[in-house]
Amino acid sequence: MRNFLRILSAEMLKMSRSGIWLIILASPLLSLLIGALVSIPAGADPWPIMLGSMVMLHGMLFLPIMAGLFAAFVCRYEHTGGGWKQLLVLPVSRTGVYLAKFAVVASLLALSQLLFLLALIGAAKYHAFPGAMPWGMFLKSILGGWVACLPLVALQLGVSLNWASFAAPLSLNVSLTIPNMLIVNSATYGPFYPWAQPVLAMMPSSEADFGAFNLPYQSLLITVLGSFLLFFLAGLTYFRRKEI
Repeated sequence: MRNFLRILSAEMLKMSRSGIWLIILASPLLSLLIGALVSIPAGADPWPIMLGSMVMLHGMLFLPIMAGLFAAFVCRYEHTGGGWKQLLVLPVSRTGVYLAKFAVVASLLALSQLLFLLALIGAAKYHAFPGAMPWGMFLKSILGGWVACLPLVALQLGVSLNWASFAAPLSLNVSLTIPNMLIVNSATYGPFYPWAQPVLAMMPSSEADFGAFNLPYQSLLITVLGSFLLFFLAGLTYFRRKEI
């Protein structure tokens, strides 16, 4: 446990020097702008409309891209200058290294979700909507989006561990994120497409009744957890057997 905490601390220190914190701020700030500019029809419930408008950019594009970007970042140092050999000659287990890198990426995405929640609150304060803030709706969206990102983190971490190039896994992730705009409209393929799952989990059900948005929340979570276990175990098994 102590070795794992040391690895985790070292990974966080490396990320703190990468300038990646500016990337984390980009999506919440843009989402805040969208939330402030959203137009609410007369007589409509403003909360799901504002949340749905902000989620479309954050959940459909930024979250999947950040999952791949963070995964590539936590592996880039080891891919240069024989970093893997230097790391693995230390008294650390490969499982500990993999779990620490996974935990760092998941933590960065959790921070992004918390900042998105602050953007939601800021947009709501700007509009001064009447009534109490729907914390249940907000927290369900925030937590659901984070959980839906975990399969992507596991998948992208496995790719980044395998490819020494920083740009290659990132380019692959972006190219698979962009089709989200079409795939979420498909009730057949959308629920099983890892890059579409964050926006499906974050979108309030009252704001989308077409395509994959019709999928019950419980069914989506089962799909997410199943794909997470598959990608996580596959990535860990590969890394433990990989020749460095």
